[in-house]
Amino acid sequence: MIERPYHHLPDGTFRNPKGSPVIISRSAKFSYRTFSKLRKKVDLNYPTEHVVEKKKVLENLEKYKNDDYIAWIGHATFLIKIGQTTIITDPVFSKNAGPLIFGPKRFTNPAIKLNEIPKTDIFLLTHNHYDHQDMSTIRNFPFKDAKVLTPLNLGKYFKRYKDVNEMDWYDQKIINENLKISLLPAVHWSKRSLTDTNKTLWGNFLIEYKNKKILFACDTGYGEIYKELGIKYGPIDLTMINIGAYNFKPMFDKTIYHTTPEEALNVAQDLKSKKVLGMHWGTFVLSFEPIMEPPIRFKDNAENYGFKKSDAITFKIGEVSPLNKIL
Repeated sequence: MIERPYHHLPDGTFRNPKGSPVIISRSAKFSYRTFSKLRKKVDLNYPTEHVVEKKKVLENLEKYKNDDYIAWIGHATFLIKIGQTTIITDPVFSKNAGPLIFGPKRFTNPAIKLNEIPKTDIFLLTHNHYDHQDMSTIRNFPFKDAKVLTPLNLGKYFKRYKDVNEMDWYDQKIINENLKISLLPAVHWSKRSLTDTNKTLWGNFLIEYKNKKILFACDTGYGEIYKELGIKYGPIDLTMINIGAYNFKPMFDKTIYHTTPEEALNVAQDLKSKKVLGMHWGTFVLSFEPIMEPPIRFKDNAENYGFKKSDAITFKIGEVSPLNKIL
């Protein structure tokens, strides 16, 4: 009899890796009413340089179309071009992160429109939360011949796509002779409705191209699993990881499912990452920290985790950077 993996529970749901943090006290429960009230108090003013003008974004995508690059569309949505392959991550182009017209609204627009993205070959989806799995974007995605890679039980959302691949942790897909992508564990959870908690898996994607490794993190909290992954897969050239949506005071102290900027650096350190790029900030108000606090804390604490400040990277929304300038 094949032994069930630890993260597979008997009822068909999933759980985090061994040694992951757990919620000990339920005394402070999440209240959507309180959350909505407190969220409205967050100052949404941001410096103009936080966003690149769309005309410039399109010019740069054209300028670097024959080069390897990373472009930040906003939140967790990136275009990653390596060789002849263009990857999009957790694409969200809707105005709000929620069902229909509900959920937090963007305070910065996507860098470009969905119909303006370049030809895309691979669609990566890390998990099913609304700020990552956007059904409007999935339905209207212009390149349904793209290879879709998702954690287990998420393939059902891609009905009109030609090549949909569900993956368990540690599964690997060979894209071509130079490119392979693996799904690795993350410390998170899944839920889209009242009845589907943890019925779909979540995970980080490890992109290996020739001699380079890029880890694109699912939303994740800090966990001991990252030391194990660092031993098995490190060193990583670039870790792209969430640095926002961590402060939920006074409802509760912090979430165990989103790293603070310091914890993100700790994860990257455990992965033996050479550089780390902070994402999942500056787009939606998902918690109560000031909207421009995450990148400041991220850079200010880089040296405490063995990184130079210049190796703790943040982008402007719409920034397109050649990969050889990052790595």
